[in-house]
Order: sequence, then C-alpha cells, then structure tokens
Amino acid sequence: MDNSYKIAIIGGTGKVGRHIATHAIQKGYHVRMLNRNPERLLYTNEKIEIVKGQVQDIDSIRELLKDCKIVINTFGQPTKGEQIYSKVTKTIFAVMNELNINRYIGVSGGSLTINNDKKSILNRFGAKMFEVFLPKMMQDKKSEWEFLLNSKQIEWTLIRLPFVKDSLKSYQIKENLTDMPGTKITNQDVATFIIDHINNPQYIHKAPFISH
Repeated sequence: MDNSYKIAIIGGTGKVGRHIATHAIQKGYHVRMLNRNPERLLYTNEKIEIVKGQVQDIDSIRELLKDCKIVINTFGQPTKGEQIYSKVTKTIFAVMNELNINRYIGVSGGSLTINNDKKSILNRFGAKMFEVFLPKMMQDKKSEWEFLLNSKQIEWTLIRLPFVKDSLKSYQIKENLTDMPGTKITNQDVATFIIDHINNPQYIHKAPFISH
C-alpha cells in the first residue's frame, strides 16, 4: 500500500498527537501539523511539516490541509474558557469540503453519551458528573456530535476515550460501540488505533469506545 500521502494532524504536539505523528511516519506517511509556536517544538523530523497558526483561524486550517488526504483531530482545550470544539470541527469540515478531503478521525471523551449507548451504571454516573460539573464543555461536545451526524459526505470517525495515560507501553485494545470497556488507555495505543483505522471502514460514521 502506498502511504506516501500527507496526513494533517491538529493537536499534533499534545498528549496523544505527538505519538500519532510518530506512528504515521513509521507507517510511511508524511505529516503536516498545526502549531501556534513552532519555535518551541522539542523534536523535528524531515517528514513532519509544521504550519504556524491557530485552530480558530480558517486560513491556518486551509494551509494545514492543503495537499493532505487525511485529517486527524486530537485538539484538546482547557476546561475553562470559551468552548470551541464544535466550532473547530465545523471549520475543519468546511475546508475539507473545499479541498475534497473525505477522511476524518477525531477524538472525544467517554463521557459523551449518544443514542443507542448502553452504558453501565458506573459509566452513566461518570457521564452525569461531567454534565453537572462541566456543563458548557459537555454541551459543546454534544453540539459537535450533532454536527457530525449531519455530515454524511465526509467519512468521519469519532473515537471516545477514557483516562489517557502517558506511556510508551502497549496493551490489548478493547473496542465497544455502546459502552466504555475499561477505565484507561495509553496514548501510545490511542495513536496505534487511529493510524490503523485510517483506511479501515469499520467505524465510519460511528463513535467507538476504546480502552484497555
């Protein structure tokens, strides 16, 4: 398989994004990442192209996505301040449509509850706590989900994550469409799962839970 095409990564210098970039390069992809302060990057690679800009700026997104075939969004914002998950996703999709890019993989939290979920009592309680203590963030995540449901022209996947542990170790990854099967996962395994599903249609227009 020819993996020489470019992948755009939003959030590429974050907790998960940097591992995604590494895995993508190992699989033969070229990577383009958006970064607000490229001069602060601690690592470089000839297959990583850095675009200076911000996720809220549509021109930055256009520059990032130019010549790319895949968009991976692991953008994470602080729980405080204006919630912009849904706005960022809408901007990304608008540019993807302009440039005829049709594969998108994003991430969200396991606290996001959607139709057909069959969460355990413990997981339902955890989701309710997020809604009580972080209502604006959860409302924005739900808005993003509603937007995705109405975006059938793009082959999107939204991966729902538990607590992400910073580790280079790999474990068996459990997958489930209706409930979170575990309580944590390593960022190494999140990256592996995402890269392995770039060309896998299994979860197109779906939001799987993954964990250990």
